[in-house]
Amino acid sequence: MGKYRVCVYAICKNEAQFVDRWMNSMSEADRVVVLDTGSEDGTVEKLRARGAEVTVEAISPWRFDTARNRSLELTPEDTDICVCTDLDEVFHPGWRQALEQVWVPGAGQVSYRYTWSFNADGSEGVVFWYEKIHARQGYRWVHPVHEVLRWVGEGSPGPMVTAENVQLDHHPDPAKSRSQYLPLLELSVREEPGDDRNVHYLGREYMYRGRWDDCIRTLKGHLAMPTALWRDERAASMRYIAKSYWEKGEAAQARDWYLRAITEAPHLREPYTDLALMLCQQEEWEGVLYFTACALAITVRPRSYICEAAAWGSLPHDLRAMAFYHTGAFREAAEEAGRALELEPGNERLRGNLELMKQAANKPLQLEGNLL
Repeated sequence: MGKYRVCVYAICKNEAQFVDRWMNSMSEADRVVVLDTGSEDGTVEKLRARGAEVTVEAISPWRFDTARNRSLELTPEDTDICVCTDLDEVFHPGWRQALEQVWVPGAGQVSYRYTWSFNADGSEGVVFWYEKIHARQGYRWVHPVHEVLRWVGEGSPGPMVTAENVQLDHHPDPAKSRSQYLPLLELSVREEPGDDRNVHYLGREYMYRGRWDDCIRTLKGHLAMPTALWRDERAASMRYIAKSYWEKGEAAQARDWYLRAITEAPHLREPYTDLALMLCQQEEWEGVLYFTACALAITVRPRSYICEAAAWGSLPHDLRAMAFYHTGAFREAAEEAGRALELEPGNERLRGNLELMKQAANKPLQLEGNLL
């Protein structure tokens, strides 16, 4: 028994494949409660056999916030710390002790490190800091999708504490559909048209679906909102607008919006990297070198969800290698190709480029090779 009463709560449906791994990870809690919304694959039985307290209820119409709130209601009233996770997530061992070391009576939420995706070679992809651990009283989930905790109690919420040594990893089922996200996001914006975060998410979802004009329209609307003040997210909207224009064949508009994103958030790698990638496709090599240098000069990875894996992986070095190669700087090209390969050692294209560039550096006048 720890210093505080800790309860993990979750929602699930047809996730039997994750039960044992998840229960092994969550076993450090005092109690584990789960709302199952209609599993037909034995999830409920497996969870109960492992000691979880499972309630089965259908949520209709489906909304993530409704399901989360119902699962939160299943946690005991005297719980000190509520830990919301999904069955495809896993804590690193020792998470409870690390959590109790920073929790203080009266605290509101906990910020902890979350790896949302992993690269093919097992290295971390998208990483940001999450806040789904919270006090039992005064919080409620809002929004049909991309749900967030909102303080609904009296007075002000307790302080946010940071648990530097709590790490949660996300290992999702890649076959799981996102089809419900778009209609739920459209519903979310209809319900709260003044919520700038939801408008941003909706525009991003249109981009994911290749609905370029809808993306541009929605995200220009996001940028015009008086509450859309967070520069990182504004820059992301500008990058998504730029990508949409690029996909529509309007390169000049795309470049303009990428430059706006850089001006909006010059402290982020992503706008520089995105523009460098576009310039690479246009074979504007001097521009690639300039903007990748700007990206790589940023060495502190942000803690927000805006941080993207590509900008912090091999891509900036890969782009620089190609730009150096095409401008005849073969030695520099080989150096950058080596740095790219170090960050993604299983990538055969990068390995082939490195060998080509090494040969070019040794015999620059005799080799004519094509990069992949």
